[in-house]
Amino acid sequence: MNTKDKQSRGKIAAALRAAFPFTIPILAGFTFLGIAYGFYMHAYGFSAVYPILMSLTIFAGSMEFVTGRLLLAPFAPVGAFFLTLMVNARHLFYGISMLDKYKDTGKKRWYLIFGMCDESFSINCTANIPDGIDKGWFMFFVTLLNQCYWVLGATLGGLAGNFIRFNTKGLDFVMIALFVVIFMEQWEKERNHTSGLIGLSASLLCLLIFGSENFIIPSMIAILLILTSLRPKLEKNEEGDAQ
Repeated sequence: MNTKDKQSRGKIAAALRAAFPFTIPILAGFTFLGIAYGFYMHAYGFSAVYPILMSLTIFAGSMEFVTGRLLLAPFAPVGAFFLTLMVNARHLFYGISMLDKYKDTGKKRWYLIFGMCDESFSINCTANIPDGIDKGWFMFFVTLLNQCYWVLGATLGGLAGNFIRFNTKGLDFVMIALFVVIFMEQWEKERNHTSGLIGLSASLLCLLIFGSENFIIPSMIAILLILTSLRPKLEKNEEGDAQ
């Protein structure tokens, strides 16, 4: 192995070591919720093969739960398409905000696009990547580790479902709690809380107007428009705080 290959492998290994600590909270949440998902699919009569393959190929937690019912319903591809679009429409906004970050990641960007979930977005968007760590490999391993945790949980749940009966009602609160923790950590890191306050205010207003079932997409549109219009001012304030 030549020196260049050793340096390349060393860079990749360093990125993996740097990324792993950021994903530890996701490990707990994804493994637990993935197990519940495996039990959920077993309760619908599916073998462990289904949650394993779906967690590998779909990797969209909310949609995977919905897919269990879709597979048992009459064949309706158009309806399934629009339901999927509605459930995962928030990723359109995630993708727009990550264009700059994914720009120089080479071929890794294809997996980063496929594997971007709420949790990976939160980490890759806000993490302070240590000096000397390759940004592209760091984001790649954050995404890969998070998917591995989900696949692990779904596999364990799918296999254990043959032996254990488990009530999955209410387990989605695990991920809500996880997002609260991520938000609080980001709040503590920021000196200027304008972005966080905008997000909270817009979400609360849309919740009051559209209700708990329909507020997510309108709130994201509102947040995107407000932050885009205020971007020059916010960046100027960040530069002032850094100085």
